[in-house]
Amino acid sequence: MPKVPVINVNGDQVGEMELSERCFAAVLRPDLMHQVVRMQLAGARLGTHKTKRRSEVRGGGRKPWRQKGTGRARQGSIRSPQWKGGGVVFGPQPRDYKFTVPKKVRRLALFSALSSKLDEGKLVVLDQLQLNEVKTKHMAALLQKLNLEQALIVDATRESNVLLSSRNLPGVKYVAANGINVYDLLRHDHLVLTQAAVARVEEVFV
Repeated sequence: MPKVPVINVNGDQVGEMELSERCFAAVLRPDLMHQVVRMQLAGARLGTHKTKRRSEVRGGGRKPWRQKGTGRARQGSIRSPQWKGGGVVFGPQPRDYKFTVPKKVRRLALFSALSSKLDEGKLVVLDQLQLNEVKTKHMAALLQKLNLEQALIVDATRESNVLLSSRNLPGVKYVAANGINVYDLLRHDHLVLTQAAVARVEEVFV
């Protein structure tokens, strides 16, 4: 089982922790991570794009000129697609982009993303993470002590002071352990887990 040092908020090592081999020492599967990220991004799309078809454009109720005898091409409506201001042919319509991948694939992709952070040396385990008051500068100072700029911070449950203090920091996201996902893991350079978060991740996903 892989072992990692446990540090405090000052960056000093205070112990060592064993990690689950299944979660943090899995075989890296970029193909599965790609599938799951595509699924997440597709699910986040609103799909509210819309163009008007010929029947939805205002006007065009009268035939612009008679069928024969003018020397011009026959036309039935000034709102046909070839006219300026006419309807759009095969334009985008509201739709749902969501699709799903099997639960086992999502699990393997998550384990792969977690393992990649450990392999790259970008996994930090804290003994605990608490703030006495809501102050963004306190959170920024804490991350500076850990030499982190862009990080996904995960705790067993979301602590309100930490959440409010970190939400305005660019490149920093704070989530509860059960909300961890492949897209966030790959999007942020470093992963910061508290000891309680590691136990929660292993409890929920293994």
